[in-house]
Formats: sequence, structure tokens, C-alpha cells
Amino acid sequence: MSWLSRVRNALPFGNKRETPDNLWVKCPRCQEMLFTKEYEANLSVCTRCDHHGRIGADARLDQLLDPGFTLLPDPVVAEDPLKFRDTKRYADRLKAARANSTHSDAFTAALGKIEGYKAVVGVQDFTFMGGSMGMAVGNAFCAAAQRALNERCAFICVTAAGGARMQEGILSLMQMPRATVMTRRLKEAGLPYIVVLTDPTTGGVTASYAMLGDVHIAEPGALIGFAGQRVIQETIREKLPEGFQRAEYLHKHGMVDMVVHRRDLRETLARLLGYLSPAKAA
Repeated sequence: MSWLSRVRNALPFGNKRETPDNLWVKCPRCQEMLFTKEYEANLSVCTRCDHHGRIGADARLDQLLDPGFTLLPDPVVAEDPLKFRDTKRYADRLKAARANSTHSDAFTAALGKIEGYKAVVGVQDFTFMGGSMGMAVGNAFCAAAQRALNERCAFICVTAAGGARMQEGILSLMQMPRATVMTRRLKEAGLPYIVVLTDPTTGGVTASYAMLGDVHIAEPGALIGFAGQRVIQETIREKLPEGFQRAEYLHKHGMVDMVVHRRDLRETLARLLGYLSPAKAA
């Protein structure tokens, strides 16, 4: 031991405490460092620039539903039906995604109430393989819609996805018509189907159930589209307008009914449920 180490260890204030590495989070838009507790208390919205950060399924359900909601069981589906492999086996990718999640796949649904109005709320989690739509997501969506039919209540879907899951090939694309049929059944039953579009909502999800709601709500600044901007620009060979495929642009052009700040989302959904929920029999 050097004399410097002996002197340092002999000092009364002792060794320097280790600082946790999760005290701060950087805003992806303004690059400001935010105190994590302050950021989470603000519903994962930047206190400087109002950027709406991406949040998981559990946090979203806690924000929207009254306390005491019930999670619906995850559907059981065949895993890796195509024995797909790219740089990794699909089975290994699923295992890694589940190690970082409390759920078995990218779609989680719950039955509960929003300010007293009964509803089934389904949430896609972008952190689980980009929220991609495979058989598990399709089955979970259909099961949640069926539960709303059984309960005679509204179905609210919060979308966040990069599209269909390529590792399941045509089986993932089959979930688009399956989900579309369920939205039609809700409509025929006179039950509200409300979609909350969050960042990002793209690909096959946008081409199916994300754009079939009775009301479409988007969070500020959310990326919403089918193909990527670069693909569109190279196809039409024209420069795209400022803010293209963002929530505000889609609202201006009639694709989205309203853009709602996260702090007002629960209240807005409750008001819509009050308007749209079927009246009770006298």
C-alpha cells in the first residue's frame, strides 16, 4: 500500500460512496439531463421541452386505470413456429426480451375502470422487440376485445409498434385481418373502440387495428405512419413537409381526432367513455 492510500484511508470521511447510475435520464429531444424521480413523477414527460418519452405496459396501465384493475391472462401460442434464425435464433431473442420484461410478449391487457367507467385496456410495449405484432400480440388483442364484448364495455388500445414481427412471417401478417374482425364485432355490438397512438406506431399495426377506432387520440410528437419517411421520399422523389408523420401533422390532415398531453389522457378517456358507453337498461 502506498503512503497516499494509507493517508486517504485514514481520513475521517472514509471512502467515497458509489453513485447509482440511474439517478439521471437524458431527454432524447433537447438532450437535457433530467432527475429520474422528477421525470417519472411527470409521467415520463420532459420538464424542459415537453417530449413524451416511451413507457412500458405496467406504467401505462397504472396511469390510465383506477386502482384495483385485473390483468388478463397471456395467451398461449406456438413459439418459433418457423424455426427462424437471422444473426440469432428467434427463440433466443424471445428469451432475452422476456428477461427484461415482466410479461411474456409485447401486448398486455387489463380489465378495470377509468374514473368509474368499466373498460378493457390493451397496451403494446415497445421495449419488447419493438412492440412487434406476432401471434402472441394478435391473440392477446383478440382475447382483450372478446373480454370487452363479454363485459359489455369499451375497449381501449394503446399502440406502440414497429410493425409485424418478421420472425413469424405470414403468421404475423395474419393477425391484421384477425384484429380487424374483432374491431368489427365491437362496432356491431355498439361498444366503443378507442385507439391511443403513441410513439412510434408504424407498419402493419398502423395498417390494421391502430386506424380502425371510433376515436383516435395521439400523444404529442408521436411518430405515426406505415412506411418510413426515407422509403416514401425515395419513392415519390419529393421532399416531405415539415413534421410529416407526426401526431400534429396527422391531426391537421384529419387522420387523428385529437392530440392529448399525457397528463390529460386519463380525463379525456373518461369523458369519451361517458359519451360513448352503452346506456344501462332502465
